[in-house]
Amino acid sequence: MVVRVLAVSDEVVDSLHHGVADELAPDLIIGAGDLPFDYIEKLMIRFEAPCVFVPGNHDRDLSGFKRTRNGWMQAGLPTTDPGPQGAVNADGRIVTVAGLRVAGLGGCIRYNSGPNQYREATQRQRANRLALQRFRYRLAPGSGGVDILLTHSPARGIGDAEDGPHRGFRCYLPLIYRLRPQLLVHGHIHPHGQPPMDHTILHKKRTPGSLRSSTLSMNTVGYSVFDIEPGSGPVEILRRRHGS
Repeated sequence: MVVRVLAVSDEVVDSLHHGVADELAPDLIIGAGDLPFDYIEKLMIRFEAPCVFVPGNHDRDLSGFKRTRNGWMQAGLPTTDPGPQGAVNADGRIVTVAGLRVAGLGGCIRYNSGPNQYREATQRQRANRLALQRFRYRLAPGSGGVDILLTHSPARGIGDAEDGPHRGFRCYLPLIYRLRPQLLVHGHIHPHGQPPMDHTILHKKRTPGSLRSSTLSMNTVGYSVFDIEPGSGPVEILRRRHGS
């Protein structure tokens, strides 16, 4: 079963709300951070599709909120949905939506006192906890059971930048080797109107002489539309718009 995904991050693209987008018809929307929550909500309504997201460094702090049987709670008190209403926050979790298994890690490298920023050591701890969740789903290491790794920041040295706020996380490569997703989707790096280069991350061989699988790393600032088959096959990118 092929799933069509609309991935968005960092820059609002008004044309997604108009006729130019009628033929997109995504089965799932994924948000890689730094977008107004009402924009994501409007996309969910526009396309009648569920959404999985992770927060970016310009989003509000969503820690401390918990969804219970009786609704959202914070510090033991009732509250409203802190993120895009009805969307699934995958930060630090593995979730299954629209037939795709998505592992998420939000935030970027710490560069000031703002929300959703982490030192490398802290993000490494979060990545390790995320990788351990594969046992909850009975996913063997390297099984390919995760389809998409959704992050805000890229991996260090793979589509990131050299200035402090835009350096990627070194811990993402070991995480990719453990989860072996078909696709890493990130935002955070603005290409300023130029199409960014996609990167292929080769996995370590499972056994000598075996074929090497890989993960495609894709910057989705603006939006990207792609088809992906859960558990196997290449990702087919259908449309992209990067930069204002």
